[in-house]
Amino acid sequence: MKPLALLIAAALAAAPALAQKSNDQVTEEGRQKNNEAVSDATLTTKVHTALANDVGLRTLTSINVDSDKGVVTLKGQVDSEDAKRRAEEVAKRVSGVTAVKNELQVKGG
Repeated sequence: MKPLALLIAAALAAAPALAQKSNDQVTEEGRQKNNEAVSDATLTTKVHTALANDVGLRTLTSINVDSDKGVVTLKGQVDSEDAKRRAEEVAKRVSGVTAVKNELQVKGG
């Protein structure tokens, strides 16, 4: 009976160490997802700021910017093809942008 008690005690002692490794792994995965979300939010803000600072686009409040792992998507309506092209150019110049999906629509077009 004594060996069985020893085995149970050893298993109970080891359980927290095994659980800790699993929790560390889950925490690291969660941390990576949070970092990606923060990076995407930061990139979206940087693109919004760049668009707002561009003289020709300062008044355009109807551009929606989304970011996913460096890929920026522009949606909404603009007044002209030139404004659509300029918005894409401005977004491409932002540090951290790897690609731009320009889904902007020209009003009346």
